[in-house]
Amino acid sequence: MKRVLLTFLVGSLLLVGCQSAPSDNAGLYEALGERKGIEAITETMLYRIVDDERLAEPFKGIDVADFHRQFSDQICDISNGPCTYSGRTMREAHRDMNISETQFNAVVEHLVRAMEKHDVSTSAQNRLLAQLAAMHEDIVAR
Repeated sequence: MKRVLLTFLVGSLLLVGCQSAPSDNAGLYEALGERKGIEAITETMLYRIVDDERLAEPFKGIDVADFHRQFSDQICDISNGPCTYSGRTMREAHRDMNISETQFNAVVEHLVRAMEKHDVSTSAQNRLLAQLAAMHEDIVAR
């Protein structure tokens, strides 16, 4: 049942895309635990990704410390925190990775589980996921 709910949530968020207004993110940075909370969520997510066979290929050989920093910066930036994401665009970063829909959903699943572990409210989770869903087209291979 939980998997069905998660699949429905991810699907719904992909349909919403970036229709959220910037004001929808007011307080999101704080709800994620600010920089320290975001870094903890990212670390938890990375530990889960490493153990997931579905993600072995696209994450093979990545610089984990750089990924942690870049992803944390990106979450901080899109949640209206005091950070600026200066990495590559999502299209550039994922161009040759051939990310499947299943792999994309697996990463989302690990992010959701990490946020749950760190007691991020469902509302804050949904607001962050809505922002990230807008990047779907640039990440998943067509």
